[in-house]
Amino acid sequence: MTDRLFDVQHLNARYGSLAVLHDVSVSIAAGERVAIFGHNGSGKSTLLKCLVGGLPDCDGRVLYRGQPIEPGAVHRNVQLGIGMVPQTRNVFPNLTVQQCLEIAATRTGERSFEAIYQLFPRLRERVDQKAGLMSGGEQQMLAVGMALMTKPGAILLDEPTAGLSPVAARTVLASLVDVNERAGVAIVLVEQNVMLALEIAQRAIVVRSGKVVFDGDARALAEEKNLWALF
Repeated sequence: MTDRLFDVQHLNARYGSLAVLHDVSVSIAAGERVAIFGHNGSGKSTLLKCLVGGLPDCDGRVLYRGQPIEPGAVHRNVQLGIGMVPQTRNVFPNLTVQQCLEIAATRTGERSFEAIYQLFPRLRERVDQKAGLMSGGEQQMLAVGMALMTKPGAILLDEPTAGLSPVAARTVLASLVDVNERAGVAIVLVEQNVMLALEIAQRAIVVRSGKVVFDGDARALAEEKNLWALF
């Protein structure tokens, strides 16, 4: 994992007059699994948004594979090879699983869905079911499958286990490891369930008051005696 995928340099981000991120510099390697943590309002979700240009009011520099991420131009930026799974999961509730995947494949013209069904056997079982009638965990898998149809180099996820039962949360996170290891896609997730996410992350970033206060091995963070003091 030596290839640099994301390169964030001296990033500052604002919502109107409210400054949220302050001089943040981080990098993420190709194929890496990274979890971003922090209390509500710390700036962790804002950092995730900035990776795909989801916040217009920012300065500094964000690069993806050496290409600049343009603030406020998500549609253009995702075409560089970034998949985004927001907390709302972004599925089409009135369409079937197959139809959702077909719509997601429109940009690339990909017509083979077998790789998605191999990664997510549950989706194969629900292929003709409307997405809105599936469980929260199944919808999250579908959202990730839809992101994969765009053939991304990275998938960004905002609170992927929010609202899920403990069993469903573990299933979803385990599926992300499969996606990472079998498809080689980098996984970058913001997660409130710190200890659960640390089980699958290789690297952890902790944001506090808009600044990065920890950036290192996930196992080292999990073993940190004063873990919660970082937050």
